[in-house]
Amino acid sequence: MAFEQLLSREFLRVVEQAAIAAAKTMGRGDRDGSDRVAVEAMRRAMDNLPMCGEIVIGEGERDEAPMLYIGEKVGRHQEGDAEVSIAVDPLEGTNLCATGSPGAIAVMATSSKRGLLNAPDCYMQKLIVGPEAKDRVHLDATIKENLKAIAASLKRSVSDLVIVVLERERHESLIEEIRSAGARIRLISDGDLSPAVAASVRGHNVHAVIGIGGAPEGVISAAALRCLNGGMYGRLVPFKSGPEERQKFEQRLASMGIADPNRVYNQDELAPGPEIIFAASGVTDGALLRGVRFFGHGCRTSSLVLSLRDRIVRFIDTVHLDDTPGAVVEL
Repeated sequence: MAFEQLLSREFLRVVEQAAIAAAKTMGRGDRDGSDRVAVEAMRRAMDNLPMCGEIVIGEGERDEAPMLYIGEKVGRHQEGDAEVSIAVDPLEGTNLCATGSPGAIAVMATSSKRGLLNAPDCYMQKLIVGPEAKDRVHLDATIKENLKAIAASLKRSVSDLVIVVLERERHESLIEEIRSAGARIRLISDGDLSPAVAASVRGHNVHAVIGIGGAPEGVISAAALRCLNGGMYGRLVPFKSGPEERQKFEQRLASMGIADPNRVYNQDELAPGPEIIFAASGVTDGALLRGVRFFGHGCRTSSLVLSLRDRIVRFIDTVHLDDTPGAVVEL
């Protein structure tokens, strides 16, 4: 049986547990504490899953986390268990959770072995669009050319487009180019993964995500986009400019088997696996998912599970009851 059929429910539980743990810290201003409890909850939930799992995108490099680091083995690792590559972001939007802002999620993407790019913790230049535009844009085209292509694919004018961009100093010229071309911009403070998914789901009024963000989130986004027929182009870039930083960056890529540091990847190359599961659960309310809602006898989660092989998109609302006798479900 394909691992998608075996493990999709279990992966849902993994992201739900991480979301619930993080939501308990929401608004406390402790981004590191929020991230830590999400990591710990996600790791515990993976311990006894029937798989031979390996973390290929994880927490270990930049966040110095003691678990869910690149190369860590997770699952029970018994004979006959599926071999699974796993990319995780236990709390996408740590600042959002710490401040109680919208859009924080717990997320993971999984594939059959070697089905996700083993990318280092670096930046990625990204261009993300919906299904209609994915074969009509390119990362090396000009902003004006790409916006015209997106608009034409949607049978709209450029002025109708809404482009999501991370509000960062490095994006000042990008923002000016988009505005000069006539499109509108939605600036976000953190978390470009949810908008990446929203770009491939009609009704969210997101037509593209453009700019430089985290490479780990880029690989996870690509996994979701494969399931949703969306398009993505990405190029790995170092955190800092300068010849010394560039040399270290290229050496790190080479050590991970990436020979061409200037290569432009598409969604099929970032997440090439024939079997992919993407799972996310809301921590705070967002356009894509509602956050965790606590009540007297438990909590309620809002989640999304995507399956590439089964071509299934599931929006899941779950009530989690505590062990209190007489616990009552609240809607």
